[in-house]
Amino acid sequence: MQLTGAQIIIECLKEQGVDTVFGYPGGSILNVYDELYLHKDEIKHVLTSHEQGASHAADGYARSTGKVGVCFATSGPGATNLVTGIASAYMDSVPMVAITCNVTVPLLGKDSFQEIDIAGVTTPITKHNFIVKDVNKLADTIRRAFSIAQTGRPGPVLVDVPKDVTANKCDYHAKKPVVPERLVKDITEEDIEKVLRMIEKAKKPYIFVGGGAVISGASVELKEFVEKVDAPVCDTLMGKGAFDGTSERYTGMLGMHGTKASNLGVSECDLLIAIGTRFSDRVLGNPKKFAHQAKKIQFDVDPAEIGKNIAVDEAIIGDVKEILARVNAVLQPQKHKDWMEHISDYRKNYGLQVPKEGLSGPYVIEKIYEMTKGDAIMVTEVGQHQMWAAQYYKYTSPRTLLTSGGLGTMGYGLGAAIGAQIANPHKQVVNIAGDGCFRMNMNEICTAARENLPMIEVIINNHVLGMVRQWQTLFYKKHYSATVLDDGVDYVMLAQAMGANAKRVTTREEFEAAFAEALESKKPYVLDVIIDSDDKVWPMVAPGAPINEVFDEEDLKNKSK
Repeated sequence: MQLTGAQIIIECLKEQGVDTVFGYPGGSILNVYDELYLHKDEIKHVLTSHEQGASHAADGYARSTGKVGVCFATSGPGATNLVTGIASAYMDSVPMVAITCNVTVPLLGKDSFQEIDIAGVTTPITKHNFIVKDVNKLADTIRRAFSIAQTGRPGPVLVDVPKDVTANKCDYHAKKPVVPERLVKDITEEDIEKVLRMIEKAKKPYIFVGGGAVISGASVELKEFVEKVDAPVCDTLMGKGAFDGTSERYTGMLGMHGTKASNLGVSECDLLIAIGTRFSDRVLGNPKKFAHQAKKIQFDVDPAEIGKNIAVDEAIIGDVKEILARVNAVLQPQKHKDWMEHISDYRKNYGLQVPKEGLSGPYVIEKIYEMTKGDAIMVTEVGQHQMWAAQYYKYTSPRTLLTSGGLGTMGYGLGAAIGAQIANPHKQVVNIAGDGCFRMNMNEICTAARENLPMIEVIINNHVLGMVRQWQTLFYKKHYSATVLDDGVDYVMLAQAMGANAKRVTTREEFEAAFAEALESKKPYVLDVIIDSDDKVWPMVAPGAPINEVFDEEDLKNKSK
């Protein structure tokens, strides 16, 4: 049958099982929105306050479900407003399809009104992108975009469609979507045998888990592998929830704000098994001294990651879930009683501490964990509050911490929380923000209110850019350049003006009562939580230092004596 390009876009979305699109209309994409109007009972459209919010919402939808998130934007500034969200998704391997519409084909390349080469702009931050100038190629291009976004290491794909292509007609034939296959072709028996020999020789193994284990859905296989190796486990920010955070084997996050137990343990191990992690600079500290006593094994679906940031002794390339399943099938149970007891002592002696008095970030996160019974989808912005959310909430399931790890995008969380809440209507979604981050995209409270979402926004308000101030305090002689935000902005009044419930709290008792009220609310609830400007994230590793030189506040006081 003959369909317009706009009709083909909507039909292809339906083919792919898309039930929600986040976006903002404009002139070049009007044909698509007109067709979307006729299918509003099949595809829900969420009108965000800004295109960046739409891209983050699509990201949050994808991270929380594993499905492809979809966002729409018009040409020019509409398309460029997606860029930060696309880059965030790219850095964290999130499956997303962004559909933009451009000026008509004859106007391309002529500096036309609201024209931008968005394919050129996004080439470095997409897994692939397309500009479709022929309506006959549109359907197959969209299908290919969804396939690329999901296959192997996921990532964002952009499809740019000139306006006249959305109006032109061609024959359309529906197709069933191709289910992405797990990448296994490079997993060899020889590599598995080499890894087995290394595991069997190890006396002090450590398992290091990254976001790839979450993406591949490898939690069951990972648990079996950990038990068979008989090893402690640490993770990255992106790996939270892949392994049970309440397990006695779990020692916490590794790296700059990792636990002492993890940083010291990894520095002492003789075998480090890295699963679905890219060895970020925030993990490595000084790469020359990182786990320098250990042999290293890396499991990853992306061959480009093998040895990219740290040299490894052996690697298996392929889907992490499948790698673990194959290794588990032939790995004999190991025993490392003395090593496990040694790491257990580290866990007991160097546990994270919540300040005993007053309202603080760690107290707030710990109380949220208690009051949500550990069953919330936690979303964060970027900064001190992000680290506290990673440290003090115990993640027992994958896809329950959504955060911008690679790009570190301030303003990410609120949009992502909207996407996650829409995708998971029966789960409690909580976004943890700093006051600096909240200012970035707080207009999306309007979106949450319009959609009547029961999500909770917790602003950890210290009236400064907390993480930058922490660095200024420790490394820049307390030169607080451009980091003080104490300008009288009333976030409670702002939130109420945008349609949300809101309350300010200054004590532990007030927070507990207000959060209990927020949990019962059927609409968005914003909590303005006032903490001290000089609260810090502990422990910490100084930039460029080895991770075993991790220190906390007590260490700093002792050093100053």
